Amino acid sequence: MDGMALGKDYATQECSIASALEVIGERWTLLVIRDAFYGVRRYNDFLVHLGIPRAVLASRLQTLTAQGILEKRRYQESPPRDEYVLTDRGIALWPTLRALGLWGREHLTQRRLRIFRHADCGTELGPYSDCPACGTVVAVGDVEVVPGPDLSRDPADPVSRALLKPKRLLRPVETDPA
Repeated sequence: MDGMALGKDYATQECSIASALEVIGERWTLLVIRDAFYGVRRYNDFLVHLGIPRAVLASRLQTLTAQGILEKRRYQESPPRDEYVLTDRGIALWPTLRALGLWGREHLTQRRLRIFRHADCGTELGPYSDCPACGTVVAVGDVEVVPGPDLSRDPADPVSRALLKPKRLLRPVETDPA
């Protein structure tokens, strides 16, 4: 190593991967997006599920909103409260998250924490979000996430507890009141 600090951007790279990393490559960002697919929408739910520092979460949500990956929507006026919902641009990241999760499971953890299946027929998805039984690529809104055999059945936070029940991706997660 030559002692040079790692730059904060990829200005010298003419590459679509480098361009994507400018937007989604910061630590925590893909986990925020993953949670948005699970139906997490509210700031406090992201906070408790991820265990992320408040300032980092605020920064990531601001960046993802500015980049058109999340849309900030007001759900309560007094006091003002917003939720964050994936846009079409954000939903387009599903194949990337799916592939990264499969790679991590196969090459790093060897644990089946969550299983993604076709909600219509219950068949576990193939690696490209395909349904082996139906012979179709399953739209993300028709994907159901269920706990895998290696997932803790006694999680500490309300989002993880809510995710112990099968649920479709993108639908709001319903947490127990604090």
